Amino acid sequence: MKKADIIVLSGQSNAVGCGEVRCLYSHYPADVIQKWRKGYDNVKINYFSHDKKSGGFVPTALNCTVVSDDTLGPEVGIAAALDEKYPVREFFIVKLAFGGVSLCRDFLSPSGGDKYDPLSYADHIADINAVTKPGANVRAGWCYNELVKLLSESIAALEKDGYSPVIRAFCWMQGESDSLYEEATESYAKNYDALLRDFKAAFAGYADGCRFIDAGISAVWERYEMINETKRGYAEKRSDCVYIDTIGAGLTTMNEPPEAPDIGHYDSGCYITLGRLFADAIGDL
Repeated sequence: MKKADIIVLSGQSNAVGCGEVRCLYSHYPADVIQKWRKGYDNVKINYFSHDKKSGGFVPTALNCTVVSDDTLGPEVGIAAALDEKYPVREFFIVKLAFGGVSLCRDFLSPSGGDKYDPLSYADHIADINAVTKPGANVRAGWCYNELVKLLSESIAALEKDGYSPVIRAFCWMQGESDSLYEEATESYAKNYDALLRDFKAAFAGYADGCRFIDAGISAVWERYEMINETKRGYAEKRSDCVYIDTIGAGLTTMNEPPEAPDIGHYDSGCYITLGRLFADAIGDL
């Protein structure tokens, strides 16, 4: 039976990916960008990313992000790095990410607290793009539930096709929303620990050797230092966890698009770098 190495990518808008493809041309040659637009047949992705679904595994490419935009997320950097290191192997990315969501509410998992709602899913939200707006009808846990659903469906599809799936890594790019509220910042470690424990329990037998990779948030966010120190400290105490220092790695948010920089999101080339950092943190496969 063929092995299927799965890499989970999840979080909020910087996991969705808000880098504009037009800005990539100042960082990479046109032929490289065209390769990314075509996608990697050996690194496929099944995604539910904001208001867009792939509906199954497709080549990892630009635009696994938002319906109306020509954008990219870190999955492209992951795919590029894996293709370079393992050109004859197959990989499968499962991506579940929504802009503006929090760990304390949207990604709250079953052991995270009494507010968790096991029946909460994206289909009860009238407008997925308005999920963070005041008055939005959002029940705690819907992102976690959607992640479990999408990953379970992905595993079932791979097994049907004759693969033996193994979850190799859980790549997490989130924390910006939780940095805005003191209570959410203070409970971040507890909620993240619950998320990982529940994830391991939900996918026992598939994720036994999974590496959990947690990327820090940028310095433009309130309480970013507290969030990042929480992430760093958590990873240092656990052998299966890795922390990525995105600030130390030089990821920037202040330059693109040039006419009106979107300081909450990484510049286009940084999504490639972030993906490569995730791939490096996975280690040898």
